[in-house]
Amino acid sequence: MRMILTLLITLNASLMAQDNWSQFRGPTADGHARGHLPLNWNSKTNIAWKTKIHDLGWSSPVIWENQVWLTTALKNGRKLFAICLDRQTGEIIHDLPVFDVKNPQPVAAINSYASPTPAIENNRIYLHYGTYGTACLDTSTGRTIWTRRDLNCDHEAGAGPGGSIALSGNLVLINVDGRDVQYVIALDKATGKDVWKTTRSADYSNVRPNQRKSYCTPTLIPWKDSIQLVSPAAKVVISYDPDTGNELWKVRHRGWSIAPRPVFGHGMTYVIMDHDHPELWAVRLDGKGDVTESHIAWKQTKGMSARSSPLVSGDLIFVVNQDGIATCLESRTGTVVWKNRLKGDYSASLLQANGSIYFFNEDSACTVVRAARKYEILGTSSLGGERLMASPAAAGNSLFVRTEEHLYCIGK
Repeated sequence: MRMILTLLITLNASLMAQDNWSQFRGPTADGHARGHLPLNWNSKTNIAWKTKIHDLGWSSPVIWENQVWLTTALKNGRKLFAICLDRQTGEIIHDLPVFDVKNPQPVAAINSYASPTPAIENNRIYLHYGTYGTACLDTSTGRTIWTRRDLNCDHEAGAGPGGSIALSGNLVLINVDGRDVQYVIALDKATGKDVWKTTRSADYSNVRPNQRKSYCTPTLIPWKDSIQLVSPAAKVVISYDPDTGNELWKVRHRGWSIAPRPVFGHGMTYVIMDHDHPELWAVRLDGKGDVTESHIAWKQTKGMSARSSPLVSGDLIFVVNQDGIATCLESRTGTVVWKNRLKGDYSASLLQANGSIYFFNEDSACTVVRAARKYEILGTSSLGGERLMASPAAAGNSLFVRTEEHLYCIGK
C-alpha cells in the first residue's frame, strides 16, 4: 500500500511539473497548453477561484507547481510589485515590493508599468519591468537574490515597457530596444551579471528615434542540432546563437514598435513586422548573414495583428488583429483558409488546448474556435466585461486569466 501511495505521489508531482506555464505563452513559447480546458464559463460558473490584484499590470501569470506569479505596479509607476498566489485556492502567499521608481515616464493607456511577463523555474522567478529594473527572487521565501537597474533604455514617453524574458540553460535573455539603445543581453541566472551583450547590427543613423524602438520577446527555436534565438527589433529581425550572442542571420524590414512574439514550424519562423501596418512574414531558418532577398518564404499583409501573437497548429497558423478579424492561413504557404470577424477588440495572444483556439477580447469575452480548416465556434464565454489586455495562461485543466482587477482560475 505504501508503494502504491508513493507512486501516486510521485506521479502527481510529475504531472504537476509537466503542467508548469513557465514564461510568456507557456513552456514552448507558442501558446500551446497540454490540458483539457473548459469551453464555456461566466463570472459565476466554472470558476475555481477569483482573487483581486491590487493596482495595475498586464503581465501574464506564470505557474510552477503550486504557485502562480504575476507582477503589478502603482498606476503612477513609482512602485513595482511581484505577487505569488496558491494555485489551488488563489490565496496570496507573497505580495512583494520589488522596486521603487523616482521619475517614471508616462505610459500609454493600453499599457502599464508591469506589462513584461516574468519567467519561472524551480525555486526561482525572474522579473522584468523594462528600463525600471530586473530581478531574481527565491520563490519559496520571496527573498531577492539579485537585481539589475542598469538595463536602461528610452521606451518613449507615452509608451512604456513591453518585452518579456526568455530563459536558456543558465541564461536570462532580454531584448533592450529603446529610442536610444538597441541590444540583446544574456545575464547569468545565478548572479545577474553579464554573460554577453550584442548591439543590433541595423543601421539606425538615418532612422527617427521613435522608430528605433520595439517591445518584443525573443524566442528560442530548435533547429536541427542547435538552437536559435530569434529576436525581432525595429527595422530588422535577427537570429543569434543564444550561448554566445553571435549573429546567425538577419532580415531587414521597414517596421518598428513590434510586440507579438515569434512562433515557428516547418523549418520557418513566423514574425510580425511593424505596428502601424503589421505584416506576417515566414522566414526559413537555414540562412546565414543577410537573408532578406533569399529566405522569406511568404508574406501576408492584410488583417495581421500588431499586438496579439500568432499561433501555429500543424499545417495552419491563426491570427487575430486588434479589430477582431480572425484569420486562418496555411502555415507553409501563407494562403488564407478562412477569415471571420469576432466581437470586440483584441490584444491578448492566442492559446491552444485540445484542438481548440482561445480568442480573448479586451472586454474579457472569449470565443473558442476549432483549430481546423473549417470555421467552427465551440464555445463563447464572458467574465462580465472586465477589461483584459494580458494573455491567458494554462496549467492542468485550468485557465488562468488576468483582468484589470482580478486573476481568475477557470475550471473545476
